[in-house]
Amino acid sequence: MERKLAYVALFAALIAILTLVPAVTLPTGVPITAQSLGVMLAGAVLGGRLGFLAVALYVALGLLGLPIFSGGKGGFAVLAGPTAGFILGFPVAALVTGLVVEKWRAPVSLATFVGAILGGVIVLYAMGIGGLMVNAGLSLKDATVAMLPFVPGDVLKAVLAAALAQGLAKARPDALLSRA
Repeated sequence: MERKLAYVALFAALIAILTLVPAVTLPTGVPITAQSLGVMLAGAVLGGRLGFLAVALYVALGLLGLPIFSGGKGGFAVLAGPTAGFILGFPVAALVTGLVVEKWRAPVSLATFVGAILGGVIVLYAMGIGGLMVNAGLSLKDATVAMLPFVPGDVLKAVLAAALAQGLAKARPDALLSRA
């Protein structure tokens, strides 16, 4: 149990650290960041339930005011901004990614890539688009088009998550809780 709690805390910290990678903010106010890589990895490594908990811990700490969201932001005010859908979608994205890796017994790299695309791209974009429609006043079409610049980088993050999960599975199979 202590090991699982340590992993949850470790992945929450990893996502916070990934916000330090310089972001590129687009005109919509949504930055391109490395956070979603951490979300994908949390699901792939920890599995659906623990991945969700790790990312929910990260989100909760940020909402409580720690400056761990992109741009050093924190607090409930972020829920009124254009990134709200993404922030709220992070735990769900980790859950979906983790469930795919847990349930689908394809090679770890393939399961992680597919899980990351389904959770870390499709689910996350759907929630992000919803947030843009509500908080930025964009139409469904405009919010969807606003996601296009994110696609190449997020596909690359899914490839990187797959490679890292595969490497971890080879080096320390017992550390890949999603496959335990």
